[in-house]
Amino acid sequence: MIKREASVARKTTETEINLFFRADGTGDMEGSSGIGFLDHMLILFCKHGGFELQLKSEGDLQVDGHHTAEDIGLCLGEAFNKSLGDKCGLERYGSVIMPMDETLIICAVDISGRAGLFFDAGFLSDKIGDFDTELVKVFWDAFANSARSTIHIRQIAAGNSHHVAEGIFKGMARALKSAVKITGEKLPSSKGVI
Repeated sequence: MIKREASVARKTTETEINLFFRADGTGDMEGSSGIGFLDHMLILFCKHGGFELQLKSEGDLQVDGHHTAEDIGLCLGEAFNKSLGDKCGLERYGSVIMPMDETLIICAVDISGRAGLFFDAGFLSDKIGDFDTELVKVFWDAFANSARSTIHIRQIAAGNSHHVAEGIFKGMARALKSAVKITGEKLPSSKGVI
């Protein structure tokens, strides 16, 4: 079996990120984003997707977490896309309805080659600890763009902000896990290209 994995490095005046991603992984994350709550979400993402992530990140956290969260999303999406190679045999689509206690989230993905995030979820607070809740959308928008995938995230039932974020990351992990499953040999597109 071909190893579906990729490494990405990104260095700007705001962040420096080195990331390794494996689609068929151990469910574990090593390293840190430098943002405690984002680390918590990435650990859940790996565990529920069966992915593997190694992350080394330095960012301008003295400003805020925006650049770091966005650039990790960009790097993870790029590594995700690269790890899938020619995409032959992929299921391509994945969706899940994710309950997280009182919160209910729908996540759906199409590994289409066309980037887009369609996000309709809200938070009852502006922060979770030191983490700005608006960065959840920022992260997934960056991921969708560099993963070249169409992503829909919808909140059906409201709950506390921690549970909303957790439902989104767990739900996306499960949807992506379904989408990357190998179910055949051909490219899953009538166009002949993804």
